[in-house]
Amino acid sequence: MSELQVETIRDKAALAGLAPAWRDLWARAGATPFQAPEWLLPWWDVFHPGALAAFAVWNGPALVGLGPLYVEDGPHGRRLLPVGISLSDHVDVLLDPSCAQAAAGAMAEAVARLGLPLQFVDLAPGTSGWRLPLPAGWFEQRGEGEPCPVLALSPGPEDGGGLPVCIPAARRRKVRMARHRAERRGEVHVERCGPEQSHTFLCLLSRLHGARWRDRGEAGVLDDDRVQQFHRAAASGLLGAGLAEALVLRIGGVVAGCYYGLKDASRSYAYIGGFDPEFARESPGAILLGQAIGDAARRGSVEFSFLRGAEAYKYEWGAQDRHNGWRLLAPSGHG
Repeated sequence: MSELQVETIRDKAALAGLAPAWRDLWARAGATPFQAPEWLLPWWDVFHPGALAAFAVWNGPALVGLGPLYVEDGPHGRRLLPVGISLSDHVDVLLDPSCAQAAAGAMAEAVARLGLPLQFVDLAPGTSGWRLPLPAGWFEQRGEGEPCPVLALSPGPEDGGGLPVCIPAARRRKVRMARHRAERRGEVHVERCGPEQSHTFLCLLSRLHGARWRDRGEAGVLDDDRVQQFHRAAASGLLGAGLAEALVLRIGGVVAGCYYGLKDASRSYAYIGGFDPEFARESPGAILLGQAIGDAARRGSVEFSFLRGAEAYKYEWGAQDRHNGWRLLAPSGHG
């Protein structure tokens, strides 16, 4: 292996130009969709909350490391943060498994030369952000973050309703009952949307997600115009790359619910959904989650993540907590 070179990327055109090599590295690294260019490039286009400071690590012509970071100048002072924070349930850097240690070392040296603290939030256990070595003269702090309940999947038998038996029997029974109630109102149909339907799907999702939260007297995340703008920019690319799935549930020809999830080669993620409160008794959210979990098991996913938050319904599906963590790397003497 030749000596690794680190390129500091300061403008979005240069970052976007990395997309083909970035996608290849993402696949080799086994990262989540939240680290894919189809997710992070639209995020940066819409939000760009600071000065871009991404680190690309090269082994000759091969991209072997990528730290998509930016400089925040805010109440905590100047610090490096990962591109994608807040909307991304997992953040990370990418390291090629064939030279992960060397690439991590080169990236950490580049961070040290910049001299700004690096703050990771929402690092999943065992991911690359934990592997960056501590630069000489720096200190670190780390701690536990939010739980991300995960249901372990395995190829195997399904019940009569097409649900994997790894889902607790009580939850499977409730899904069957919900479907029976829905069928009494009319034909039940789940349709899958492709890239060309992404705009229509997102309009439906926004309406139903908002209706659900307004029914509670609260605002949903999709009430934010820039969040909607981001999803409109990202959805088509994610669906086209096979990194997302968009499901619409119709009951008696009427749209009753929507489900928007992410997926990679071995995992599936429930990102956001919404349903019409007029169909609350038919539990469209449960019907769609059952469909999504069954689809994930059939395509070979080893786990289904409900992502951040300890809402009670997630554990009814048999999910177990897996906590994100946070990590701060900072020069000695940093406040």
